[in-house]
Amino acid sequence: MKQKDILELTDKQLKEMLSDEKLNYTKMRLSHSISSHENPMKIKETKKKIARLLTEQKARTIKAEAAK
Repeated sequence: MKQKDILELTDKQLKEMLSDEKLNYTKMRLSHSISSHENPMKIKETKKKIARLLTEQKARTIKAEAAK
């Protein structure tokens, strides 16, 4: 998911996607520790996606507080 796609999400969608990705990341890490994952780069990509989502969420929070 690209940054421009993240910018188009609503706050509710952003929050839902973040929780889904965190759950997915946890599952991938657990399965990778038990047995090798087919594509270990997926774990890294998921981690980066979570970071992008968190960054956008924080930026929106700061922007909302500045507007007040």
